[in-house]
Amino acid sequence: MDYTQITSAHEQQMLQAIGVAHVDELFGAISPEFRFRQTLDLPPARSELDLQRDLAEMAAHNHGAHDMVCFMGGGAYDHFCPALIDQLINRGEFLTAYTPYQAEASQGSLQAFFEFQTQVARLAGLEVANASLYEGATAVVEAVLMALRVSGKRRVLAASTLHPDYLAVLETYLSDLPAELCRLEATEGRITVEVLRGHLDDDTAAVVIQSPNVWGLIEDSQRLFSAAHDRPGTCAIAVFNPIACALLKKPGECGADIAAAEGQPLGVPLSLGGPYIGLLAAKKRFIRSMPGRLVGRTTDTEGRPTYCLTLQTREQHIRGARATSNICTNQGLLALRVTMFLSALGKSGLAEMARQCYHKAHYLAGQIAALDGYAMTFDGPFFFEFCITCPRPVTEVIETAKRRRLLAGVAPGGRRMGSIGGPNDLLIAVTEQRTRAEMDALVEVLEELSG
Repeated sequence: MDYTQITSAHEQQMLQAIGVAHVDELFGAISPEFRFRQTLDLPPARSELDLQRDLAEMAAHNHGAHDMVCFMGGGAYDHFCPALIDQLINRGEFLTAYTPYQAEASQGSLQAFFEFQTQVARLAGLEVANASLYEGATAVVEAVLMALRVSGKRRVLAASTLHPDYLAVLETYLSDLPAELCRLEATEGRITVEVLRGHLDDDTAAVVIQSPNVWGLIEDSQRLFSAAHDRPGTCAIAVFNPIACALLKKPGECGADIAAAEGQPLGVPLSLGGPYIGLLAAKKRFIRSMPGRLVGRTTDTEGRPTYCLTLQTREQHIRGARATSNICTNQGLLALRVTMFLSALGKSGLAEMARQCYHKAHYLAGQIAALDGYAMTFDGPFFFEFCITCPRPVTEVIETAKRRRLLAGVAPGGRRMGSIGGPNDLLIAVTEQRTRAEMDALVEVLEELSG
């Protein structure tokens, strides 16, 4: 079974057609010192059937949320996704379509993006949302860049309880700009108004607060944003969880001027870490400083509803050097997934999902806290993610749970989370998918390790 489509004869025909004697001549522009001259250390050729069997055997060693009970979180969560979404999203007109450059000719896509914007704006409790960003980290960055533009100020105060990946990306972006990034240190896992006021000054462009934060704790965003607004021109930026918005106060209700989020919980699979989708919403007065694209609705000459790109501020369009960002796509396929997900669940369905997350997480936290040697790392209110301190190194806890086909959580003291926690800390997320039997199984493992 020969599955190599280009034969030696084909190769010679192509070389002859372009006037080259050997493939090596195609790399003449590359200095010889940088070329790989040795023979590749590859196994002997296999038939396609044998190769498929070998790869299938190798793949069978991979395990994750698809075949294990997942209590992992830290920014990506194992939420339920209705089967209808995969059935619809795999239709050819959705799956193969690229960003339409003559967008008005694609009324269906524009309508979907308009619905997406409407849903995101309602989730965030703000007036306007754009047609999506890459993912959560760059959505936070774009929110901060908006604040720098509209305020004319240079200092950015970011909570240390912001996800470490978001902080790292934000620091990278601001490192080449005339801006200063200052971290607000947490007290017992949360940011206090006193700490914030101690850093505010007349040059503060933005205050960035994540709630629920990296520890799963709910910040007092309303008081924090009120303090931020004591300085005229300072923007309050909320980094939010879209599922939590169905149960907790929305960013707009807490006084946020701009809100950013990771949209993965809204029907986007874990997918080994991506691609994901960023959400961005703001007050209407910020609309001309928003990045990416905004879709608007109007009527045509016959009075029929029609959609158009009301605002295009990205570099690939006519703005050039005046572009608000270098975003070059709108994550349209994932925006469509989010739209389908929110439409399928509806307001009541999303609220029920949020309630299940909250109550199941609190049940599990109570069971674990009652075990000898275990304690809640922080006492503050939380939504569906919480941190516990274990009597043994968390690596031992995680590996023991894996042998029971349980993904017990994330080690915040490890490199994946930027080493923000201690060696015995374990960050646990409980979504609506977890059953009482699964939670009790995790408690049983932890109890065995308490001795």
